[in-house]
Amino acid sequence: MSSASPRGIEATFVRSAQSTVRDLSSELSDLTIDYEEALRKFQSGELHDDDEEWYRLVPPEARQVLGPNEVQRQSILFEIIKSEKDYVKDLELVREVFIDPLINTSAVPQQRAKGFIREVFSNMDKILDHHHRQLAALFERQRDQHPLVQSLSDIILDNSLRFQNEYEEYIKHYPLAEARHRSEMRRSQRYQYFLQQCSLDPRVRKRDLITFLSRPVTRLPRLLLLLENAKKHTEPDHPDMDTIPLVIQILSDFIKSTQPGIAASEDKVKFWNLCESLNYQKGEIIDLDLYDESRSLIFQGPLSRRYKTNMDLHWADLHVALLDNYLLLLKPEARSSTVTKNHVVSRPIPLEYLRLGLFDGPAESRKEKAEEGSGILERVRSRYRQMYPFTIYHASSKMSRRYTLYATSETLRQKWRAALEEALGIRELFAPHVLTQSFFRFAALGAAYGVGKGYTGRINAATELGSNRFIAVACTSGIYTARRGEQSFRKLLTLPNPTCMVALPAVSKFFVLHEDGLYSYSLDLIARAALGFTTPQTLDASMEVIAEGVIMFRAGRIGNRHMVLYTVKRFLQVYLYAYEVVDVPGARQSTYSVASSLRSFGDPLVVPKDTYNISVLSRRIVIYSEKGIFLADPTNLGLGLKTTMLPDFSSADDDNLPMAGLKVRCAAAKPLGVLRCPNSDELLVIYDELGCYTDKHGVPARSSGYLRWETKAVSYAHRGDYVILFSPEFVEVRTVHTGKLVQVVEGADMRRVDVGLLNPDMDNATLFAMRGKEERGLVQDMVVELVETAELRTPRASEVPGAWDEFDIL
Repeated sequence: MSSASPRGIEATFVRSAQSTVRDLSSELSDLTIDYEEALRKFQSGELHDDDEEWYRLVPPEARQVLGPNEVQRQSILFEIIKSEKDYVKDLELVREVFIDPLINTSAVPQQRAKGFIREVFSNMDKILDHHHRQLAALFERQRDQHPLVQSLSDIILDNSLRFQNEYEEYIKHYPLAEARHRSEMRRSQRYQYFLQQCSLDPRVRKRDLITFLSRPVTRLPRLLLLLENAKKHTEPDHPDMDTIPLVIQILSDFIKSTQPGIAASEDKVKFWNLCESLNYQKGEIIDLDLYDESRSLIFQGPLSRRYKTNMDLHWADLHVALLDNYLLLLKPEARSSTVTKNHVVSRPIPLEYLRLGLFDGPAESRKEKAEEGSGILERVRSRYRQMYPFTIYHASSKMSRRYTLYATSETLRQKWRAALEEALGIRELFAPHVLTQSFFRFAALGAAYGVGKGYTGRINAATELGSNRFIAVACTSGIYTARRGEQSFRKLLTLPNPTCMVALPAVSKFFVLHEDGLYSYSLDLIARAALGFTTPQTLDASMEVIAEGVIMFRAGRIGNRHMVLYTVKRFLQVYLYAYEVVDVPGARQSTYSVASSLRSFGDPLVVPKDTYNISVLSRRIVIYSEKGIFLADPTNLGLGLKTTMLPDFSSADDDNLPMAGLKVRCAAAKPLGVLRCPNSDELLVIYDELGCYTDKHGVPARSSGYLRWETKAVSYAHRGDYVILFSPEFVEVRTVHTGKLVQVVEGADMRRVDVGLLNPDMDNATLFAMRGKEERGLVQDMVVELVETAELRTPRASEVPGAWDEFDIL
């Protein structure tokens, strides 16, 4: 006798069980012919709510055939279909009662209506499409197998794999949708009236819009609960025991995966509420970049400060918000039960400048006021609460912007410490790259006499020599050169205290300003000398004397010309000279005549005696002095200075208070430069303590607002969309268009050393010097380059062919 295999026995058993179920279902169907009309009414929504139960659609004889466990299971499966029907009905109602009327009425202004609907109702229509298909499949299964439905899990499994993307998008967006709805409720009476009218529809049944918006969020957890109950009442040998656990696992994993997204959206809502509540001081432009998609609120909460008035100490309750780019100290003001304004009581502290002090100070006692309605004894009796201090401060204003804040518990104080330490991460758009660290040294202040003898001295200037493979450094003892990356420099020229250098590869000229005057050299011979291919005597033979007694000079490209501008003091006046560099091979000149390689543009121009800088704006030169900013045409200095100053405050009067206030601030500041805003007709005027925007005519723009730097700048550099502000201890990187602070570099005795070049290309490096270590009375002076990070690298201009190119292959 042959024995049957286990797999064959199992298959026979399953077929037998399925056959038994089909026979029982057929038998029950014969008993429920009169109930088919009731099922049709249920699916079409014509049945009364009280009759929408499985046992009301099945005759008593049918219920008696089934055991109690199967009756309970059929009731649960019926509830799954019923809840799906109600869910689809509610989503359809949202479209009919809320969305369509919003489009056709003025409850929300027409220009905002589409965006508002997209923000509040998100992709609910796509979710509805999925459930239309699922409900149709459930109804079809119910019509085929009622009253004994064998399974629904296969239908739910198929659809649960299809609608996950749509649900994930909706659920993660839900907190933002609810916040947008509530925000419109607070600000618009028209919207409030619209919702009141919607609530009169009998299908709404006194439910508010939030209830309908939350339906997709709660649908899957409710479906999961029904499936878990169905599993409890399913026989172990039923095919559903294989499918239902799989569906439960899929839904459970999906619901858990959406929780971080919901939490992130809830945090974003808190951040938006904070942004809407901020109230700034008038006039100042502070670009906190609040509406950047990546902006986030890291931590917030109430803290206190203690301040002194006359002879008494008082406490102030603040709301402190830690963003991912700024720390805000705010004073809350309740305007109503639902509206709170947060006044910015101190300038926001950029995280790049935020420093942490002590977090372990002893607790201090704060005297509490008696609560309203308390008895006389309670009012007389003093109550104290322990407050736990910690200190933060601004790196560039360590004393004037030092804050001691108080938390209500040690736990809260440590939470603030952890949040602050986590937020103070590194932000780099430009990476400081040290070119030379230990070669250049000078005597420290107070060092013994003669300690610095034989060393290079302090760095005054640095520049690229027409190629980014070589640099030249000028210090008090002369000019040195080296390849990039090499720490050992070769002395190129022995000159008395050179202070400024410019290399112009296109005309093969190298200009140097030192105590004896302004001189030029052949850049080709400078290159050869740097490589040791020529003697210093040959290099000296190429020297041309441009002028003596020069105060300052700038050289570079203006339009299509390469020009040299310099100022000289003669007969109690300061004159500005403008020359174009021309190529005159083999030309030499006497010691006291202008170099023959320069062509003059008419008579010199008398400029203010305190002129300290010259820059280029389009085809005009900009002259900076303590008296203000002036414009001139370098090719026709005889026209004199343009009478219009930057900014143009000619329309500032008592009726224009913002412009009058800006005029006062600019008059007290030192102008440093003028930049054209990218993709705009506006100009950014840079002062040592502030910046302001003007239109192309020089008239203050942006409501005469102004930007305040975090520290007083001495010079600046322009790199693409960014302006770089230099001060002795900090370098600030800001956007030109908004002034937003994006990076801070901290150091000691930092100064820009490549200031001589006019209108530099993006190819040119931004070089600065900074103080290094001090050893045995000698201080290291370092040359540092600000290198763009890969994410911000801008397209490079094509190199200008010149004499230096032949050395790039060495």
